Amino acid sequence: MAIDVKTMEMLRKEPEIDLDLGWIEMAKSWGWKATPGKRGLTLDDISEGELGVIPETTRNYTGRPRGVVPRPGAPRVGTPYSDRADTWADSLMLLYEEALARQWSSATDIPWETLEPLPDDLELAMCQLSTFLTEVEFVAGDIPGRWLPSISPEFFEVQLFLGTQIMDEGRHLDVFRKRALANGGGLMEGLGFAAVGSVGSSDFAEASTFLHIIGEGFVQSMFRMGEYISQNEAEKRIFRRSAEDESRHVAFGVMHLKHLIATQPERREEIHHYLDKGESGLLNSQAGVTFNASTMESLAILLGGGVDKFDEGVKLLISIRQRQVKEYVHRLQVCGFADRLERMHPSIAAFVN
Repeated sequence: MAIDVKTMEMLRKEPEIDLDLGWIEMAKSWGWKATPGKRGLTLDDISEGELGVIPETTRNYTGRPRGVVPRPGAPRVGTPYSDRADTWADSLMLLYEEALARQWSSATDIPWETLEPLPDDLELAMCQLSTFLTEVEFVAGDIPGRWLPSISPEFFEVQLFLGTQIMDEGRHLDVFRKRALANGGGLMEGLGFAAVGSVGSSDFAEASTFLHIIGEGFVQSMFRMGEYISQNEAEKRIFRRSAEDESRHVAFGVMHLKHLIATQPERREEIHHYLDKGESGLLNSQAGVTFNASTMESLAILLGGGVDKFDEGVKLLISIRQRQVKEYVHRLQVCGFADRLERMHPSIAAFVN
C-alpha cells in the first residue's frame, strides 16, 4: 500500500530518538540453551538454573512472568496471591504437559454414528444425566477462570494449568449437551445451581477444596462408571475421555492441598471448615453434586437397565456411592487429612463402612 504525501511529511518531522540499548546488558540467561527431552520441549526443560528457582513468596505485583528482567516504573496489576503455597501444586508442570497432549474434539473423536434408538426410559435417563453434567461442567470451568487474575505471574504455571482445565470443562459441557440432543431425547430438567458453594468462595484454597477435592472428585467417580451405564461406543468414549481429563483436575487439587498444608499447617482447621461446608452441600437434594434426586433416579434407571429394574439399579447405585466416598477419603489421606473421617458428615461417612 502506497504512503501518501501527507504521511511522508509527518514522518520527516518525527524527532530523533536517542537509542539506549540498555536491555542488551540485562540478559540473565545468555548462553544457556534449553534442550528438548523425550516429550519435546516441556516446562521442566526450560526450568533450569535461575529460571527453575520458584520463590516461596514474591513482591512481583506486575504482569512480569518469573525470570523476566524488571522494568522500572512498570505498573502494578494487583495480584493478591504472593505466596507460592496459596495456589501451587507439585507435579503442576507435568499435569500441564499431559493436558496439552491429551486434548480431544467432541466433534470428531466421539463415534456419534454408533448412537442407535434406545428404549424411551433409557434415553430419557441418559438425557437427564447429560443435562445435569452439562450444568456441572459449566460451573467447573467458570470457577478457575475467576481466579486467574489473582495469581502472580511469578507462578505462571498455575495459570497455564487452570487454562487447560477451563478448556477441558468447556469441552465436557459441549459433549454432554451434544449427547442430550443427538439421539432424539433432548435437554431435561436443570438445577441452575452453583456446585457446593465454590462459585461464592472467597479464597483459592476454599474454591479448590470445593471444586477439586469434593465436586470433581465425585464426578470423576461417576465418569469412571460410564462403562456400566453406556448403551453404545459413543457414550463409552465420552465418559472415558472425560474421566481422563477429570483425573488431572483432581490431581491438581490434591497436590495443591497437600503442598498448602505442608507449608502452612496453621491453615488446617480452615480447610476442615471448607470440607464441612462442602460435605453439607453434597447432600443438598436440589444442588448437591450427584446426590440430587433427578440424578440419582436417572443413574438408577441406567444402572438397572430400565424403569422396571429400578430396585436393582438402586442397589448398584449404593455401591457406586460407596466407591465415591471411599475415593474421597483416599484423596483426603493423600492430602494429609487422615483424621477427617472423625468429623465427616454422618450421611457421607456411613458409606465408608
